[in-house]
Amino acid sequence: MDGTLIDSEPYWMRAEHDLVEEYGGVWTHEDALQLVGQGLEHSALILRSRGVALSVEEIVQTMTDRVTAQIRAEVPWRPGSREFLLALREARVRTALVTMSISRMAHLVADAIGFDAFDVVVAGDQVEEPKPHPEPYLRAAELLGVDPRACLAFEDSEPGVASAVAAGVATVAVPLHIPLPPSTAYTLWPEGLQGRVPSDLAPILEAHASGVAR
Repeated sequence: MDGTLIDSEPYWMRAEHDLVEEYGGVWTHEDALQLVGQGLEHSALILRSRGVALSVEEIVQTMTDRVTAQIRAEVPWRPGSREFLLALREARVRTALVTMSISRMAHLVADAIGFDAFDVVVAGDQVEEPKPHPEPYLRAAELLGVDPRACLAFEDSEPGVASAVAAGVATVAVPLHIPLPPSTAYTLWPEGLQGRVPSDLAPILEAHASGVAR
C-alpha cells in the first residue's frame, strides 16, 4: 500500500521527524529512508532508540494517527494505481492488499479507492511476523484460497520484495523513494503502474511457474 498504491512515505517521514523532534532528538531524511517498508513495531523500536519516550504500541498508534490525518486531507495516489486495480477487477482477478500499516489505515485507503478493490486485506496488526518475513503474503494467499506460487505481488521496497519472494510469489518491483536493482528474483517496472493492463501479468506468471529468470 504505502509507496505502491499511495505515495504516503512523505507522510510517514514527516510524522517520524516531528515525533523525534518533540522528544529532543534529531531525525534526518537518511534516517527515514531506513524505515521504508519496515514493520511498524520495528520502526517504533528505532524511534525509541532516538529518544521517543513512549511504548512501542503508543508510537505505532501515534504515528498511525498522524499519517491517517494527512491521508484524510489528501490521499496521495500513485499514478495509475487505481486504474490498474479497476482493470484487474473488471478482468475478475482476485486481489489482496498486503500492508504493514495497521488495519484501520489499510481500510481507510481501501475505502477511498471508490470501488470494491480487494477481496482480502492483510494488515500489520494481523500477522505475527512483518515483512520481510513471508508470513504476510502466505496469509493473504491462504485467505484467498490459492497457492502462493499462483499469485503475483507488487512492492516498492526491499523488505516488501523480500517478503513476497520468500513466500514463493511472483513479484513485480515498482520502486519509488529507494531504487531497487535489476534481479532475476523479480520483475522490475521502474515506471510504476501507469499504463499497465492485466495482460501484462501473464508472461510474468508463466516465467515464474517455469522458473525462468526474467
